[in-house]
Amino acid sequence: MDSNYYDIIIIGAGLSGIGAACHLTRKNQEKSYLILESRETLGGTWDLFKYPGVRSDSDMYTFGYSFKTWDDARSFADAPSILKYLNEASREYNVIDNIAFNQRAISYNYSSKDKLWRITSVDTKTEAKITYSTRFIFNCSGYYNYDKGYTPEYEGLENYKGDFVHPQKWPKNLKLDNKKVIVIGSGATAVTIVPKIAETVSHVTMLQRSPTYVGALPNKDVIAKFLKFILPKKIAHKTIRIKNVLLDMAFFNACRKWPNTMKKYIVKKAQKELGDVPVYPHFTPNYNPWEQRFCLAPDGDLFKSIREGSASVETAKINHFNQTGIVLDSGKELTADIIVSATGLRILPLGGVSISVDQQPIDISKLYVYKGCMLSDLPNLFLFVGYTNASWTLKSDLTSEYITRVFRYLNKHNFHSICPKTKDASLKSTPLLNLNSGYIHRAKNILPNQGDKAPWRVYQNYVLDYKMLRIDKINDSFASFN
Repeated sequence: MDSNYYDIIIIGAGLSGIGAACHLTRKNQEKSYLILESRETLGGTWDLFKYPGVRSDSDMYTFGYSFKTWDDARSFADAPSILKYLNEASREYNVIDNIAFNQRAISYNYSSKDKLWRITSVDTKTEAKITYSTRFIFNCSGYYNYDKGYTPEYEGLENYKGDFVHPQKWPKNLKLDNKKVIVIGSGATAVTIVPKIAETVSHVTMLQRSPTYVGALPNKDVIAKFLKFILPKKIAHKTIRIKNVLLDMAFFNACRKWPNTMKKYIVKKAQKELGDVPVYPHFTPNYNPWEQRFCLAPDGDLFKSIREGSASVETAKINHFNQTGIVLDSGKELTADIIVSATGLRILPLGGVSISVDQQPIDISKLYVYKGCMLSDLPNLFLFVGYTNASWTLKSDLTSEYITRVFRYLNKHNFHSICPKTKDASLKSTPLLNLNSGYIHRAKNILPNQGDKAPWRVYQNYVLDYKMLRIDKINDSFASFN
């Protein structure tokens, strides 16, 4: 083996990558590994995004790791708290010593003869290329483009004289005090930014083309506090985690089974939070709950800022920009010193690497996702992708547990590789992600597919995935071993 060989190479030192490395230290200490991180620091999303109020939109008992307790009283944490948690985990499990920073992976090539992947990375400072060889790749780069967010083509934007920013590239020295601000968008980012900056700006308007379901949840979980008081720390963490998983699943399934009833319930709760401010049309979407991602307002902060008048909502289409702000289709003008285009992210599967097998290029949009963590016809390549309807980390933890089981199976039978094969000619292709959000529609031609049956179906269901990844046998007739 060459000097740049590792049993496992992990791509990305964000939440998934750090978690995968910790799992290896806990369960597979005999394996050597290296994390390739394109940036100068660990943390991924939580270090990159600097917009005001950036926080988790899943509770930290499920968004945190199964093996490391969340000790903060808050259920929904801000980015600095999450970074502190990640740094603690990386120190506790000696992950920090196994990270190569400023290394952007650009290509993977698998050699069937050697049963090895060769990864080419480029040094983001010197542009020098380095080749690594490895038995297994853990792709923990998520599925977003971290270089550039999505901004629609706004007519007349060049005429606008104020500051125009995207949350993904938030300027360090942007002055908000006493400014009039428009935040375009209705997703999690807008719902986070608006109440945070409402504390300092003269007024902020959330301008949305269409409404999103927003629910208020307390940021301090009284049941969690009680369980932490009466139980040992690790048992309390596990109990709270199970409670929150089951509650999230119950809510999601209720929204799917009784959409009209749940819609009335959510809207009624929003109206109660808004007080005298009418809920219609700003918080009454024309789609059913959980057809798009549900937004959370910890302690009802968004509703509070609207109720108190420091923020307001406009539900309308943009006609064009002018020198002082935005003109709506109705002809109404909104003026602003700063406009924030919280219009979403761009999807970039596997971090945009080019993949080949025996030097033959592979188009991943033609492949199927296997058990939600591998791709058909690609040996020893594991994907760490979270849920769209629950915490990201729940799925990445399950993926790590599954990989540990795979390693045991390979060692027992003296195999070197696992490769999923579809084999079933009747398998029907369906879109990978089960939401009708704009960022998903924009990426439908570049994402891999899911099938219409297990193990090619991505269920977005923790209980079903737990069974499939932690209980069902490894050799399921679709997995090929060598």
